[in-house]
Amino acid sequence: MLRATTGQNPAQPPPARMTAIFATLFLVSGCASAALDGGGSLSSYDGLTQSDGLFAKSKLSVNKDEVLAARTVRIVPTIFAVKARVEGITDEQRKLIANAVDRSLCAGLSERFTVVTTEDADLTVYALVTQMTPTDEKAVAATKVASVAKSVLLPGVPVPTPRLPIGLGTLSMEAEARSRNGRQQAAMVWGRGANALFGTARISPSGDAYEFAGAFGDDFSKMLVTGKSPFGTLPSAPSFDRMQSQAGGAPKYAACAAFGREPGLVGLVGGVVGAPPEWTDKGLDKSSDTDTASAPAQ
Repeated sequence: MLRATTGQNPAQPPPARMTAIFATLFLVSGCASAALDGGGSLSSYDGLTQSDGLFAKSKLSVNKDEVLAARTVRIVPTIFAVKARVEGITDEQRKLIANAVDRSLCAGLSERFTVVTTEDADLTVYALVTQMTPTDEKAVAATKVASVAKSVLLPGVPVPTPRLPIGLGTLSMEAEARSRNGRQQAAMVWGRGANALFGTARISPSGDAYEFAGAFGDDFSKMLVTGKSPFGTLPSAPSFDRMQSQAGGAPKYAACAAFGREPGLVGLVGGVVGAPPEWTDKGLDKSSDTDTASAPAQ
């Protein structure tokens, strides 16, 4: 008996299913995966346990009692592993990334600790950029063009413009806090990749890594401030000093001034329009400029 047909090829999936397939493929391909391998700079990798956030992945350990008993902290400027010196990222861009880590660490740690520059501190923080992948500038630029076109064609309509899932950048970090006797009291191996649906996209090879640098500083400093994983809990309200530094004001402690001031409103607007970090971030205090471009091979 012949069956009635609707004109649709039975070998092809229905449109609804095709839409679901394409949406799934977009979501899967729209997230860059950051490496979570140790870079060899930690004094120990024993006892690290998986603890992931909404966007970042991490393995961490923290000695809660010792960390909460500490009152002063010193930050050693972030350095790059040889493996993280990828083609397409300049030394100046690497310095901005490293400084963004340090500035974020300093601001976050200031919420509970007194940040000092002398070696006589209860805790000393060391951080290393272990790996990174550049951002595809052309793909970001195309996304910004599409966003502008949407605002012209559909003014006032809140329709998000996802990034092209091409050339999404990543940043992988590791850091530890050591006590006066050099023992590890907290450690974190951390990685984050760009997402096509969320986050700020900048037209620069260092764009995604720069954005994630501050995110890592926030996560690691929160772990030291609270003595526990920074993930899985609601964020607490920042102090007045923290809000002032976020707005581009002077940091709470003089030790943090060496990393320069946060871009504030200029940086926020720059992120929205996709401006390269070097256009909006003045970087560290030039009087304390140090070479953070690379580290010896681990």
